[in-house]
Amino acid sequence: MGIEIERKFLVKGEFIHLAVKKISIKQAYFCIDSDRIIRLRITDGKGLLTFKSRPIKNSFTRNEWEFTIPFNEAEEMFEICLPGMIDKTRYIVPFENHIFEVDVFHGKREGLIVAELELTSETEDFEKPDWLGEEVTGNPGYYNSSLI
Repeated sequence: MGIEIERKFLVKGEFIHLAVKKISIKQAYFCIDSDRIIRLRITDGKGLLTFKSRPIKNSFTRNEWEFTIPFNEAEEMFEICLPGMIDKTRYIVPFENHIFEVDVFHGKREGLIVAELELTSETEDFEKPDWLGEEVTGNPGYYNSSLI
């Protein structure tokens, strides 16, 4: 079983000059409810199908499974997704001993910038760069599935 332990933060400062990679992402959803999310993503010329459970009670840990699918099939599958799509650019930003994924949203969410950090445990320590702002971990308004 895959596990995701993720913290989310708004971004308040400059980070792009620290990025080591830039990725264009388009994503949509097949299912969004209180118990599960099924997401379709196109990035780097491939499709990704992701299944996520709701966070485990009183935590920010959840089950997650991700599968690569052919690009052309992913493009076709967008036709049967729920209405709405996310278009964003992800920047990979190393800091100290961690990797932040910083998403710059486009379209109707233009101007929103969210940094995500995957951890190995909920109690893992990490250094916060000065460009990180308010923590929004667990705030459903900042789940990608809410932003469509």
